[in-house]
Amino acid sequence: MYTRRGDKGETSLYGPGRVHKDSLRVEAYGTVDELNSYIGVVVSSCKVSPIRNQLKRIQALLLVAGADLATDSRGKTTGVPRITRENVKLLEQMTDQLLAKLPTLTRFVLPGGSALSARLHFARAVCRRAERRVVALARSEEINGDLIPFFNRLSTYLFDLARYANSVDGRKEEIWEP
Repeated sequence: MYTRRGDKGETSLYGPGRVHKDSLRVEAYGTVDELNSYIGVVVSSCKVSPIRNQLKRIQALLLVAGADLATDSRGKTTGVPRITRENVKLLEQMTDQLLAKLPTLTRFVLPGGSALSARLHFARAVCRRAERRVVALARSEEINGDLIPFFNRLSTYLFDLARYANSVDGRKEEIWEP
């Protein structure tokens, strides 16, 4: 179905209001959608059930983050899911569980190793771009204050999950030699 409402380069937000499709807000939640889609690619090729299940949980949180970003904070929109401090803490707990299984990292590692690890590193890079878009939006408009820490923690989690994927696959991390 098509509505033609976006044919002039505008899109609707949750609640009242429309914005240009190249606005910082649309750029932010569009990049979150890109990240979620790419994680879907990772999930579709992941044969490690615990990793796949955690990534599906992340995808659900990314839908919440996208809805949060697509809501004009000036409006009186109710019922829209929001990223919370508890979501940030969940990512910290998930990261801590991974770190307990990994050797301490003292040097930079090159992204790659197993195919799963390489895909997770790519997802981390897209997450960092989403974080930059959210920061840019926050500099010009009011947003949920938990969003920036959420994306910061998520990129850390994806980095450590990539390391863990190499560990599960028996791959040694390649240390960067300057």
